[in-house]
Amino acid sequence: MLHKQLPLPVKFICGFIYSDETAYCGALRNLEGRFGRVDFQSQIIDFDFTDYYYSEMGKPLWRRFVSFRKLQNPDAFSKIKSFCINVEKKYARAEKRKVNIDPGYINEAKLVLTTTKDFSHRIYLGRGVYAEVTLYFSKGEFCSFATTFPDYRTQRYKNIFHRLRNIYQQDIKNGHKE
Repeated sequence: MLHKQLPLPVKFICGFIYSDETAYCGALRNLEGRFGRVDFQSQIIDFDFTDYYYSEMGKPLWRRFVSFRKLQNPDAFSKIKSFCINVEKKYARAEKRKVNIDPGYINEAKLVLTTTKDFSHRIYLGRGVYAEVTLYFSKGEFCSFATTFPDYRTQRYKNIFHRLRNIYQQDIKNGHKE
């Protein structure tokens, strides 16, 4: 093929894990200041799938997902992840985070998350940032991989992502205008 096929813009989402509601709200305001208004915010979910964050963030921990109205180009996500890391640092105390921000995106085919940790199934984006397809969409539902985090395998999370995918489809249908 002699012509490149550029991707459609994608639905920018963030998964937040936090121990401090004030830090979460402040971090979200920072992201809205940079990326525009939020068009979806999940209910608060207990985050108890792992104790990985307890030594840094304490417990109990909560999870929320948000999405932003303005669609993004997929190639922006190394910069987006870097911005989110700086926001995490802003709300950290004694070099311990109070909020963890996992940016990613949804399109019609998949949920992609960004990370700073390399692994066999992750692709380097630049700036020390990697991406992984965490879930894929097939036959009307989100499906897991062997490498999908346990919480992302739950029907509760998949229902949230299905809703976000529907919002994304409506955005595309409407010409993805701000």
